[in-house]
Amino acid sequence: MSWGTELWDQFDSLDKHTQWGIDFLERYAKFVKERIEIEQNYAKQLRNLVKKYCPKRSSKNSFARFTSCIAFFNILNELNDYAGQREVVAEEMAHRVYGELMRYAHDLKTERKMHLQEGRKAQQYLDMCWKQMDNSKKKFERECREAEKAQQSYERLDNDTNATKADVEKAKQQLNLRTHMADENKNEYAAQLQNFNGEQHKHFYVVIPQIYKQLQEMDERRTIKLSECYRGFADSERKVIPIISKCLEGMILAAKSVDERRDSQMVVDSFKSGFEPPGDFPFEDYSQHIYRTISDGTISASKQEGGKMDAKSTVGKAKGKLWLFGKKPKPQSPPLTPTSLFTSSTPNGSQFLTFSIEPVHYCMNEIKTGKPRIPSFRSLKRGWSVKMGPALEDFSHLPPEQRRKKLQQRIDELNRGLQKESDQKEALNKMKDVYEKNPQMGDPGSLQPKLAETMNNIDRLRMEIHKNEAWLSEVEGKTGGRGDRRHSSDINHLVTQGRESPEGSYTDDANQEVRGPPQQHGHHSEFDDEFEDDDPLPAIGHCKAIYPFDGHNEGTLAMKEGEVLYIIEEDKGDGWTRARRQNGEEGYVPTTYIDVTLEKNSKGAVTYI
Repeated sequence: MSWGTELWDQFDSLDKHTQWGIDFLERYAKFVKERIEIEQNYAKQLRNLVKKYCPKRSSKNSFARFTSCIAFFNILNELNDYAGQREVVAEEMAHRVYGELMRYAHDLKTERKMHLQEGRKAQQYLDMCWKQMDNSKKKFERECREAEKAQQSYERLDNDTNATKADVEKAKQQLNLRTHMADENKNEYAAQLQNFNGEQHKHFYVVIPQIYKQLQEMDERRTIKLSECYRGFADSERKVIPIISKCLEGMILAAKSVDERRDSQMVVDSFKSGFEPPGDFPFEDYSQHIYRTISDGTISASKQEGGKMDAKSTVGKAKGKLWLFGKKPKPQSPPLTPTSLFTSSTPNGSQFLTFSIEPVHYCMNEIKTGKPRIPSFRSLKRGWSVKMGPALEDFSHLPPEQRRKKLQQRIDELNRGLQKESDQKEALNKMKDVYEKNPQMGDPGSLQPKLAETMNNIDRLRMEIHKNEAWLSEVEGKTGGRGDRRHSSDINHLVTQGRESPEGSYTDDANQEVRGPPQQHGHHSEFDDEFEDDDPLPAIGHCKAIYPFDGHNEGTLAMKEGEVLYIIEEDKGDGWTRARRQNGEEGYVPTTYIDVTLEKNSKGAVTYI
């Protein structure tokens, strides 16, 4: 099967077919190009997706420790590798398929143009030979007609008796001339005909088959190249399948690594406070005081007035109290003496510890209203500091369990640093010994500054370790002895209840866990120290907000950047300053967020904690 023999007369059809083949090649190249763009965009979008959901290196997200989060981050890493493989597919297609197709299409166009030009030249040469043959044929035909006319003229004159001999002779010469010219044209025509037939045979059996064969080979090579590109298109994808499979296997392994029990334990480790649940409230028999006073007949006028307060009015007052810094009602009863508050005499003259009627009403109010007694700000600030307060060096802003873990982590880090410095000290001492034994290797005195610095670092680290171990011992001691303090006695329960937060936070003032009899103002400091008079505290200075503060937590005061506030209570070491707006709204703001200016003659305000 050959185009040269089968399609010898289909030059125009072959011209169109070869042009269609090149167009199809370029169309497939365009398809590959668009596929490459899709792969590149897909890889780019995958990388952007991974970048969007990957945790920032600068962020300190505590949730990143959970196995589910770690598995998700591993999946993101595998997906990033998968995106890289899509880029490899795009690069392989661009280099092996698209680039090769474009180069080959250019070569095909050049080769096809050359073969078609050769075919047209051969056809033009054959047409020229045919024209020459046709011209010689026509000339021979014309000369034959002229010779025939000359012969007829000669025969007519020769038969004419009236014609002269000269006319006959002239006609005879003309006949001979025309006959000679006809013979010459005949020979020329025969030669041209023979030449044309030879060229025509050569054209259709040699030249055209050769040209068509080259066109056929060119078209077959185009088809083979398309087949190779199809295979390369698939191979580009198949080469990355093993790596993609590994990426998918990594995702499956990441999914299998999720451990719900471990995550639950991490939640416990992260949020366990170390406090014990609150114990049962003891029964407080206030009727003993009533029966005793009735039998003694010694109730005072002030107590009678206090005793007339019914539960409804007391509950209303308890509900009217605003924490922390709003308006509070003034105490309705006059201050009681220490004797009337904490001691009572029996008929036989003995004394026992009891409470006056005002504390009774206070406790009843707290029970009836169903609201837990609000602790001091010092205990409340521990919970706030965990979320948004400034961190303290001893981690006292954290619950005991979290504080213990933080201190233990710091001690471990300090021990590692101490070990490193000790190793460095040992290495310097060895180097110093070598220098002393071999002075040519170096000056031992040059190591002395470094040794001194290392010793200072070791001393500093040991002091830090000792300090943190002391804090750790303090935390462990307080956590261990907490249950005994909560159930020591009824009096301690009532007194300590005001020092603890509903979440179980505690204060650092161990000496205030058990109180002795208060002074003349003991009634107000024990039960009303957190509910002050309507008179506002005097301003001891002013401050300007350096940073904005939202003040979502209870007892805090929101402020905007650049806002000026009055200072009514200085920072007592817990990182908070009490401030007030011009409209009278009060609250605590972080000390590090403000620029404080105190009055020169101010002695500071009383801290109600």
